[in-house]
Amino acid sequence: MTEVAQALRDKTAVCGVGLTLGNFPDKSALALSVEAYQLALDDAGLKREDVDGIIQLSFGNDYDRFLEAVGTDVRYAYQGWSHGRFIAPMLQHAAMAVATGMAKAVAIVHGRRRRAFGQLADTEMWRQGLGPHGESPAYGAMGPVFGAAIAAQRYFHMYGGSGDDLAPIAMAFRKHARLNPIACRTAELTREDYLNSRWIIEPLRLFDCCQNNDGGACLIITSAERARDCKKPPVYISGMQGVHAGPNFHNLTLPGLGVAQQEVYKYTPQKEDLYAYQMAGVTQKDIDFLITYDAFSPLVLFGLERFGFCGPGEAKDFIKDGRIELGGELPINTSGGLLSEGHVVGWNLFIEAIRQLRHECGPRQVKDAEVCQYGSFLGETVIFRR
Repeated sequence: MTEVAQALRDKTAVCGVGLTLGNFPDKSALALSVEAYQLALDDAGLKREDVDGIIQLSFGNDYDRFLEAVGTDVRYAYQGWSHGRFIAPMLQHAAMAVATGMAKAVAIVHGRRRRAFGQLADTEMWRQGLGPHGESPAYGAMGPVFGAAIAAQRYFHMYGGSGDDLAPIAMAFRKHARLNPIACRTAELTREDYLNSRWIIEPLRLFDCCQNNDGGACLIITSAERARDCKKPPVYISGMQGVHAGPNFHNLTLPGLGVAQQEVYKYTPQKEDLYAYQMAGVTQKDIDFLITYDAFSPLVLFGLERFGFCGPGEAKDFIKDGRIELGGELPINTSGGLLSEGHVVGWNLFIEAIRQLRHECGPRQVKDAEVCQYGSFLGETVIFRR
């Protein structure tokens, strides 16, 4: 671990969050982002002039239009791409901007309107001729679910099992969502309900796929010292590492499954793959609950194995018997996640982590939560502590 990384541990913190989820047909993406921003400011006890950095995602509204709407000038602005794998790097950018003095407080803001995925008018899948998740529009594979499905097929081919083994993920997250007053999917989900739901692309069923909803989200990052003077308890950023990429990194699974250009082997993380733990000074055993990107249920298996919570092929059994539910060995996505709470590109996952570490989650609160990891299958992660 570098001296700089060690010096950055716990030097920045999340001081405010804001979230809206649901169906808002009369609100634009810009209106939803402004609303979430104001909620985060109120949560932190800050005013608009206290924020001098802004980060936005594409496929919402541009940063300049947002700043016009809120009437604010900033000295740090950045706009990234709207893929879930880039939410962790964008939060990391905010933390580094604050740590290096480029801004005193950075707001990450996003608003989205639901849109029709898998349509020929969806330009994302045509980028560079093919989509980034294994889509092949010329052959009718027109959405990210295709990439998740072929990765899951390959996983079960290598390690045994079937789509039925994904049921505990959808069921656990639905249980969590039923304790969450803003969740989109709150109807009881039994194993029978899950197995009777329609196929999307085998081995994925309807309840293996995330929500498509309207929403807005905001997180405000500032220095640890300044955060301690804010309205709510600070949640410190202890460790982090970025997205891993290249021919062996299919965008919807971990290495080794032989999807697209990947080689075929049993992936086991090495020391350099777990840099964030070194930076934070913790191990997997110190993680009180895990937040992972769950646009599709197999991604939970991939996230568990990517960070060594399970060995190769073991995650499909690890998730059983209530182990990932509240009260279990490793609670995961305690808000209901993207599968049941809703989808704001994944920012709502971070917001759940912050609220859990503040001990604000009522009936779904993880008891004595002190350390949380957001970690996803491509290696991107942020470790937070109370």
